[in-house]
Amino acid sequence: MGNSYAGQLKSTRFEEVLHNSIEASLRSNTLVPRPIFSQLYLEAEQQLSSLEGGSRVDNEEEEEEGEGGLEPSSPPNAYQLPPPPEGCCTTDGFCQAGKDLRLVSISNEPIEVPAGFLLVGAKSPSLPDHLLVCAVDKRFLPDDNGHNALLGFSGNCVGCGKKGFCYFTEFSNHINLKLTTQPKKQKHLKYYLVRNAQGALTKGPLICWKGSEFRSRQNSNTNSASLFPLLESSGSLAAFPGEPAPGMNSGVPVGAQLAGTASDHPSVTTATSPAVFNGKDSPKHPQLAKSSLSVLPRPSALGILPNSGPPKKRHKGWSPESKSTTDGGFPQGAGNRAKHEGTSMPCVPQPGLVGPASATFPLVASGEPVSVPDNLLKICKAKPVIFKGHGNFPYLCGNLNDVVISPLLYTCYQNSQSLSRAYEQHGASTMQPISEETQLLLTVYYLVQLAADQVPLMEDLEQIFLRSWRESHLTEIRQYQQAPPQPFPPATSATAPVTSAQLPWLAGLAASSCNDSVHVIECAYSLAEGLSEMFRLLIEGKLSKTNYVVIICACRNSTIDSCIAVTGKYQARILSESLLSPAEYQREVHYELVTGKVDSLGAFFSSLCPEGDIDILLDKFHQENQGHVSSSLTASSAKKTAVLDASGAPVCTSYHPEPRGVRPFQLAVAQKLLSHVCSIADSSTQNLDLGSFEKVDFLICIPPSEVTYQQTVCHVWHSGVLQELGLEKEPVTKQRAEQHVLKLDTEAQARFKAFLQNSFQNPHTLFVLIHDHAHWDLVSAVPNIYSQSDPSVGLVDRLLNCREVKEAPNIVTLHVTSFPYALQTQHTLISPYNEIHWPIAYSNGVDLYHESKKYFGLSEFIDSTLSGHSLPLLRYDSSFEAMVTALGKRFPRLHSAVIRTFVLVQHYAAAMMAVSGIPQMKNHTSVETLEITQNLLNSPKQCPCGHGLMVLLRVPCSPLAAVAYERLAHVRARLALEEHFEIILSHPSSGITVGNHFVKQLKMWQKIEDAEWRPQTYLELEGLPCILIFSGMDPHGESLPRSLRYCDLRLINSSCLARTSLEQELGLAAYFVSNDVPLEKGAKNEALESDGEKLSSTDEDEEAGTEGCFEAGSTSEKRGPVKRERSHSHDSASSSLSSKASGSVLYGESLAQPSGPPQGELSRSPPPCGPAEEGRAPGEIQRLRVSQGPTVISRHSPGPAPQPDSSLRTSRRNLQMPAAPSSQLSSSSSSSSGSSSTCTVPTANVLVLQASQCSMAKACRQPPIVFLPKLVYDMLMSTDSSGLPKSTSLLPSPSVMWTSSFRPLLSKMMTSTEQSLYYRQWTVPRPSHMDYGNRAEGRVDGFHPRRLLLSGPPQIGKTGAYLQFLSILSRMLIRLTEVDVYDEEEINTSLQEESDWRYLQLTDPWPDLELFQKMPFDYTIHDPKYEDASLICSHHQSIKIEDRGTSRKPEDLYVRRQTARMRLSKYAAYNTYHHCEQCHQYMGIHPHYQLYESTLHAFAFSYSMLGEEIQLHFIIPKSKEHHFVFSQPGGQLESMRLPLVTDKSHEHIKSPTFTPTTGRHEHGLFNLYHAMDGANHLHVLVVKEYEMAIYKKYWPNHIMLVLPSIFNSAGVGAAHFLIKELCYHNLELERNRQEELGVKPQDIWPFIVISDDSCVMWNASDVECTGERSREFSWSERNVSLKHIMQHIEASPDITHYALIGMRKWSSKTRGHELQEPFSRCHVHDFIILNVDLTQNVQYNQNRFTCDDIDFNLRVHSAGLLLCRFNRFSVMKKQIAVGGHRSFHITSKVSDSSVAIVPSQYICAPDSKHTFLAAPAQLLLEKFLQYHSHRFFPLSLKNHGHPVLSVDCYLNLGPQISVCYVSSRPHSLNISCSDMTFSGLLLYLCDSFVGASFLKQFHFLKGATLCVICQDRNSLRQTVARLELEDEWQFRLRDEFQTANAKEDRPLFFLTGRHI
Repeated sequence: MGNSYAGQLKSTRFEEVLHNSIEASLRSNTLVPRPIFSQLYLEAEQQLSSLEGGSRVDNEEEEEEGEGGLEPSSPPNAYQLPPPPEGCCTTDGFCQAGKDLRLVSISNEPIEVPAGFLLVGAKSPSLPDHLLVCAVDKRFLPDDNGHNALLGFSGNCVGCGKKGFCYFTEFSNHINLKLTTQPKKQKHLKYYLVRNAQGALTKGPLICWKGSEFRSRQNSNTNSASLFPLLESSGSLAAFPGEPAPGMNSGVPVGAQLAGTASDHPSVTTATSPAVFNGKDSPKHPQLAKSSLSVLPRPSALGILPNSGPPKKRHKGWSPESKSTTDGGFPQGAGNRAKHEGTSMPCVPQPGLVGPASATFPLVASGEPVSVPDNLLKICKAKPVIFKGHGNFPYLCGNLNDVVISPLLYTCYQNSQSLSRAYEQHGASTMQPISEETQLLLTVYYLVQLAADQVPLMEDLEQIFLRSWRESHLTEIRQYQQAPPQPFPPATSATAPVTSAQLPWLAGLAASSCNDSVHVIECAYSLAEGLSEMFRLLIEGKLSKTNYVVIICACRNSTIDSCIAVTGKYQARILSESLLSPAEYQREVHYELVTGKVDSLGAFFSSLCPEGDIDILLDKFHQENQGHVSSSLTASSAKKTAVLDASGAPVCTSYHPEPRGVRPFQLAVAQKLLSHVCSIADSSTQNLDLGSFEKVDFLICIPPSEVTYQQTVCHVWHSGVLQELGLEKEPVTKQRAEQHVLKLDTEAQARFKAFLQNSFQNPHTLFVLIHDHAHWDLVSAVPNIYSQSDPSVGLVDRLLNCREVKEAPNIVTLHVTSFPYALQTQHTLISPYNEIHWPIAYSNGVDLYHESKKYFGLSEFIDSTLSGHSLPLLRYDSSFEAMVTALGKRFPRLHSAVIRTFVLVQHYAAAMMAVSGIPQMKNHTSVETLEITQNLLNSPKQCPCGHGLMVLLRVPCSPLAAVAYERLAHVRARLALEEHFEIILSHPSSGITVGNHFVKQLKMWQKIEDAEWRPQTYLELEGLPCILIFSGMDPHGESLPRSLRYCDLRLINSSCLARTSLEQELGLAAYFVSNDVPLEKGAKNEALESDGEKLSSTDEDEEAGTEGCFEAGSTSEKRGPVKRERSHSHDSASSSLSSKASGSVLYGESLAQPSGPPQGELSRSPPPCGPAEEGRAPGEIQRLRVSQGPTVISRHSPGPAPQPDSSLRTSRRNLQMPAAPSSQLSSSSSSSSGSSSTCTVPTANVLVLQASQCSMAKACRQPPIVFLPKLVYDMLMSTDSSGLPKSTSLLPSPSVMWTSSFRPLLSKMMTSTEQSLYYRQWTVPRPSHMDYGNRAEGRVDGFHPRRLLLSGPPQIGKTGAYLQFLSILSRMLIRLTEVDVYDEEEINTSLQEESDWRYLQLTDPWPDLELFQKMPFDYTIHDPKYEDASLICSHHQSIKIEDRGTSRKPEDLYVRRQTARMRLSKYAAYNTYHHCEQCHQYMGIHPHYQLYESTLHAFAFSYSMLGEEIQLHFIIPKSKEHHFVFSQPGGQLESMRLPLVTDKSHEHIKSPTFTPTTGRHEHGLFNLYHAMDGANHLHVLVVKEYEMAIYKKYWPNHIMLVLPSIFNSAGVGAAHFLIKELCYHNLELERNRQEELGVKPQDIWPFIVISDDSCVMWNASDVECTGERSREFSWSERNVSLKHIMQHIEASPDITHYALIGMRKWSSKTRGHELQEPFSRCHVHDFIILNVDLTQNVQYNQNRFTCDDIDFNLRVHSAGLLLCRFNRFSVMKKQIAVGGHRSFHITSKVSDSSVAIVPSQYICAPDSKHTFLAAPAQLLLEKFLQYHSHRFFPLSLKNHGHPVLSVDCYLNLGPQISVCYVSSRPHSLNISCSDMTFSGLLLYLCDSFVGASFLKQFHFLKGATLCVICQDRNSLRQTVARLELEDEWQFRLRDEFQTANAKEDRPLFFLTGRHI
C-alpha cells in the first residue's frame, strides 16, 4: 500500500512502515503489528544474517511456504484473508460481484474510465497467465522515474462498476486476488493497459515502481544513464551498479563459458517485463532487503543454486523469465565464476533493477505453464540446463529443483546482434546484424560437432557468430576499413537469409548427422509444447543418448522462440555447477559433508572391493604387520654406498642448496623498474621529485597467507635490502624484516595507518608500497551490500587506493602479479606506460640473459607436451575421469567436487596399500596414482640421507581437504608408514605442521641448530618426502621447493574457469630447471619416468653404447629420435600396472628379494645417473630402466648383483617395437634388472656414480609432472584460430567483463605489452571491482601517476627483482644527490712569481685597497682547464721553464679531466630535472599555475666598433617585469633597474647575473633558487636566437636575453661582449633615469655577474691563525650559499675600485699555502663579478671561441685596472657532457664526405681546391693554432726562454709554446721586454694603435717567424705596408694561407715571414 522514493530514503521509509503498521492494526484481527522501529532496524540485520548461510530449510518446505516467507520474521501465515461476504463470487479472475475482469475476456469491451484514472493490469498468483483489469487513480501511480506516487490507493472495479476503494487490501479482496501476504499495490499492479490499432485493450509498459533503496543509492554515485544501455549498444550491456546474484556468477569455464556475454540483466529481461519471482511479480515493497535479499537461494541438497530451482520462499509457479538469482547475471557476463571478485563475501542479487525501458524482445511468458516432472533428476541422473534463446519463454512450475535455467545463451545472442563499435564509427549502420535464424542454425551446427566429452563454450559461439557476420559483410567491412565513410550505403549481401519457415527443417537436417546427440523439437504454438515434449521424452528415457535438445517455435508473427536444453549428464552437471560462485560452491560442499549425504558414496566404495571393505583390509594388514614395517619397504639406505660426515651421519653429496643471488633477469627487471620511476620523475607533470628524496623505505603487502608471509619475510631478511637502504644495522633480525611485510588481514589497517603516518612525517623519504600478488582481492571498498557483513572485503581497495596514498607525493605504488589482466581494463589506474613486463629470454634465437637455469612455465609445459619428444609433463588420468563420470551418474545429487575428491583419496589409499604389500588393491587405483605413490615411497631410499620428493595434492575446498587429510593419514597409520613420508595439510590462514621425526631430518639436512626451529615455508620442506595437501580457493603466491615432483591438480574446480584462476593453479608447477644440459638432450630425450615405449632405436648395440656413455656421465652423445605412441597415462612404465599379469611380478617376486630393491621400486626408481641425467625432481628418472638392471641392483648392494628371477629376464627386443601396446610392455617395463649383457658400464664408474642417485639432485633438471582434469587438459592442448591455447580466450578474470563479443582473439605474436593493450581495450571492471568508479573521477585519463605494474610468470623471481629494484633505487637517489665536479690541482704553481711582497693580514675579510694595489699581477694561468694552453711569460719568471709535456688530442680533453663525486648541498644550483615544492614557483612550472606568460621586448643600442646598431631581445615573464622599467605598463622597455651602491638589503643580491649558454637547455644549472637561499635576485639567460624556443620551454619563468641571429654561429666571446656592452649602455640609462630622481651617477651599482652554466656549488674556507705573528694557521672548508658569497663581496669597502672580482676553482687537493694569501691579483675564470663602469673601454673579443677570459683578463690588467681573486671562496663546476664548447662541430661542406677532418686541414692556400669546412673562420684559426702553431713558429717550440710576442691579444698556441702579451694602447701596463728576445711575432687583426715604431722596440732571434692575421687579403697587404714589416721580415708568395672557409663564410687570411 505504501510507496517510497529514491532520494528520500529515510523519511519515506519511515512513513511507509508507519502506514503499513497502522493499516495492519486496523485490518488484522489476529496479528499483533510489529513495532515500527523493529521493522525499520531489525529486519536489515536478520536479512544479512540470512545472507551468511543462514538456516537451511529443505526445498520442499521452502516451496510450500507461501509468500509469507518473504517477511523474514513473520510466521508462515502472517496474513489471513478476511472471510468473503456470504454468497459472493470467489472465482479467480472474477470480482466478488461475479464480473469477469480478465484482460483476454474484456479486451474488446468498452470500459468507462473516470477522468484522472488509468486502466492497469493486476497479477493474481492463482492466475499467472492472466492480467486483471482495474481502474486506478493515476495520482497513486508512479511517474516514469518511479517517483511521486501518493501513498495509499484509490481505484474502481471495471467489472461491476463499484467505485471508491480507498485501500488496496479492500480492493484486492474484491477482485479475488486471494493473497497470502499483505497486499501491496507495488507488488500486484504491474502493467499499464493501452488500446492497440484495432481498439483492443492490450498489455502496455511496466508500471515503474521504485526499484530499491540500493539501486537509488547506487544511482547516486554511478552514471545512471548507463544503467540500461539498449541492445544496439555495440554488443555490450553496460555494467550494472550492483552485483548479480550468486548464481549468476556464471563462470562456466568449461562449459557454457559465459565469458563475454552480457547477462540476462534487467537491461534485457526486466527492461520490458517486470522482474518476476516464481511466476509472480517481483515484490516491489520498499523494504528492499525483503524483496531481494531473501530471495538469495540457500544451497539446496544438490547445491546447484543458480536456477536449480526458484528463489526460495517463493511460489511454485516460477518463471525462469524472472530476475531470479541466476538471471541478472553479470552484465557482460559471464564466463567465470564470479567469485565476487575473489572474496568469500555473501553473494547478493542486485535488487529490483526494473525500469520502463523498451527492448527488442518482450520476454513475456505466454501460454500455459510447463510442469517439471517430479522424479526428473532421479530418472535422468542429471539436472537439465535450459538456455533461454530467442523470444518468449514459458513459465515453469512443479519440481523446479530439478532444472537449471540460464540466460547466458540469450545474452550471447543479444551481444552478437549488436554491431561492433568499430564499424558503427564508420557509419556502417546499413550492415544488418546476424539474424535470429542464422544464430540458431549456427548454434545447432556448433552443438552437432561437439564431442561427447566436450562442453559448449559461449566464447566459441561468439567467435562463430563473429566470423559468420564478418564473412557475410566482408565487402562492406573492407570498404569501411580502406576508405572514408561513403554517402551511399554499401551493396547488401547477396546470400539468401534463412527464413523462419526453413529453420526447423535445416536444424533437423544438421542434427540428423550426429547420431542423436542433438535432438530438434519443432513446436506449432509455443515453446511450452516443446518443453513438455522434452520432459516426456526424458522421463520415458528416449533421450538417453541425446546431449542437447533444441526447441524451436517458428510460426508466431515471423519471429522465432527458441531454447536449448542440455540433457547430457556430463555436460549438464558441469554447466549447472559452473553457475555456482566460489562461496556457494564451498557452502554446498560443506552442506553435503555436514548432512552426511556423502555416506552413500563411502558405502558404494566398500561394495566395490571384493575382498571386503578397505578398512577391514587395512585393519587385517595392520594386525599382521604390527611392530615391523611392511616387508616390501624394508630396503633401507643402510646398504647404500654412503659418504659419512664427521659425526658419522650419512651425507648426500649430489645435492647442494640453492645459492642465493640476483640473476641477470632480475637485475634487468630491476633496471627497467628504475627507468620507469625515472621517467615519471623526468616528465613535465611534476608528479615525482626524485631530487628531494634522501632515502628509500618500503612496505610489501601480501595476501593473508601465513606461508607467503613467512616466505616474503625470509626474502627481505636474506636479500640484504634493509642494510642497503640504511634502514637497519647489521645484523638484521627476522623481526626487523617483518616490519616491512604486511599481511592483508583484519589487523592490517592499524599497521598501514602507521605506514601512512611515517610517510607523512618523512617527506624526504621515498616510500615504495609494493602490492604483491596484486590480482587478489580487487573488490571495491565503496560502501555496498557486501561490505556490511565482512570487514575484510575490499581491504586492498580501502588501504592501497585511499586518498592519502593517492595524494602522497612520496609514495610510489608498485603492483606485482603474475596475472595482471584484472588490472588492465578500460578503467585501470595504471598507465600502460607504467607497466613493466618480464623480458623474454630469447630473441631471434639469441640468449639475451645468460641464465644458469631455464624457466619452465605454462607455455613450456604445453610446448613440451605437444612436442612429443618425451613423456608429456601435462597429463590427465583417463581411468580416474571415467570413474568420476560413472559415479556422477550414480550420485546425481552430489557435487562433482565431492565425488572427485572421494575417488582420488580412494585411489591414493589403494595405491599406498598396493605398494605396501596388498597387491590386490592395485586394481582399485589408477596407473597415475600408483606411479606417484611408488615414487613417493621409494625416493628416500635412493639417497643416503633419505631425501625424497614432494607430491602436491591441490584440494581447493577446505572441508574436502580436511577429509582427504584425515583419510590419507589414517591409511598411512594403518600401513605403518608414518616415518616414510609426511602428509601436510595446508591452509592459507595457518602455518605448516610437520611431525617431530621429519623436523629432525630437515634440521639435519639444513644444518640448523635452533631447537625451536620449525619449517614455516614450503621451501623449507625441500627434500622431505611428503604429500602436501594444498587447500584454499586460490594459491596466494606460495613457492614450492625443488623437490616437488608431482603436481596433482585433478581436483581443481574445472567448471569455473577464468584465465587467471586456471593459470594460477598451473603456476604452482612453474619451476627453474638446470640449464647445464639442454632440455632437448637431457630431460626431453631421457624419459622422465621409466619409458619403455620410448626406447625405440633400431640398433641395439648402438643404443647400448649410448646408454653406457650416459651412465658414465657423458653429455656429448645425442640419442636417437623418440618414437612412441601416447597413452592417456603417458607413462609406459606405469602401463605395466594396468595389466593384471604384472601383479605377481610387482608384488610377488619383489618380496622374495630383500637383498635388492623391491621390484615395485625398480620399476619406478631412477638408475644411477651422471650429471647429464639429473632431473627436476626426486626419484624420477626411470629412463633406460630396462637396459640397466645390474647398475640398479649394484646401487643398493655393493657386492655382486643377485641374479634376477628368471621370470624377470626379458629380452630388450621387446622394447624395439615402436608402438607396443601396454599389455606387451607390461612385463618388460617392470623388469628393471633386464638383460645384463647390455650393460657396459665399468664397476668403477658405478661406484663413482653412487652419489648421483639422490632424487633432490635430479629435481633440478626436470620440471614436475602435472595431472589435470580432462576438461582443463583439453582446454590447454587445443588451440584456437590464433594458435594460442583455448584457455587464453577465456574471460581474463571473474572481476571483469568483456566490452563486446565483437572482439578479435589474442594473437600468438602479441608481446606482453600488446596483450595488455588488448585487455585495456576489450575489458571493463564489474561494479564490484575497485576500479569500477575510476573514470567517474573527472580526469580524462584517470591514471595514477605514481603507480606501476610489474608482471611476470609465476615463480620466476619477481620478489628478488623488486627487492633489487629497491636497492638500485636507493643507490640512484644517493647518486642523484651527488654530482661529478671537476677536481683538479691548480697548474703552474711552481712558476708563480717569487715576490717578497705578501698580503700580511691573513684574516682580513676584504682586501685593503692600498695594500692590494701594491701587489704584482700574476700573469701565469693556474686554472687546470687551461693545461693545454700556452704559458704567458712575465719578467718575474725564470728564463728556464721546464718542458710542459706533450699536447693532448682534442677529444681526450674531456675524458681525461679528473672529477670527484660530491653530495649536493642545500645550496646547489640545479638543472631542469630538479623539482621541489620550494622552487616550483621560481621555476614557473607549478602544477596549480598556468604556464607563465612572457613578453618579448626589443632593446637597441649603437656600438661604434661594430659600425651598426645592435638590437637585442629580452623575453621577460610577467613575474619578472618588476626588474625592468617600461615607458608605460606593457610598453617600450627602457632599462633594467639597478640598485644603489649604498643599498644594504640582506634579502637582495645587487648584481644581476648573466649566464651565457648553448646546447644545455636541460642540463644547464640555471635554477639558482637554492643557491641564492631564496634571496631576491635577477638572473638572465643569454641564448642564441635559434635556441630561444627550447630554452623558453624548459625555463618558462627565466628572463632570456636573445642574441641577434648573426651571432648564431658565434662563440662565447660574442655573448660576453654583448653582455658587457648592454650592461654599460643600461648603466648609462639608469644613471640618467635616476639622476632625475636625485641620485648621483656614481651611486648606481656598476657590477654584474657573468657565470658559467656549470657552476653547481660554492664553498668558503675558514682560516684560523695559530699564532699572533707567525704565519701558521689551520683551515676548514664548508658549503655556503651563493647569496652568502655575493653579499660578502658586495659589502667590500672600496669595491667600485675593482674591475674584476673572482674566486678559486674548488679542488680537493688544495693545500694550505694556496689559502695563505686571502686575496690574489691574478686571472679569474668561470664566475666573475665585472665592473662595467671601470671596464668601459676594455672589450671582450666578440670573435673568440676559446680563452676569451684570459684574453680579457690581460686587457683589463694592461689597462691598469685591478683584478682580485678571493682565495677563501671557491666554486665547484659540474662535469656536463653535452653542450657548451662541445656543441661546435667542424664538418665538411661536402655532404657525402665521411672522412674525419683533422686540425691540420683547417687552413689551406688561397684559391686552392681544398675542401671547404662548415665552421666559423675564427674557430678554425683558434683550433689550428692550438694544435699546429709550430708550423708557423718553429723556433718557439719548447723554447720557453724566447716566447712568441703577441700584440693586443692572447691566442693559445699550444702548451709547448710560450707567449708574451703586450698591449699597444698608450699608458698601458706591460712587462719590461727590453731584456727579452722573442722567437716569433703574432699580429692578430691589429688596429691603428699598433704602429711601425711600436714594433721596433722589440728584439727577435734571427730566423724568428712572423704571422700576420687579417680579415681579407687586401687588408693583409695594407697592414704589411703600414707597419713597414718588409724592412725586417722576409715574405714569400707561398707563405700566404687562409682558413678553409668558402668565400661567403669570410675566411681569415695569414701571411708568414722570417726575421732577417
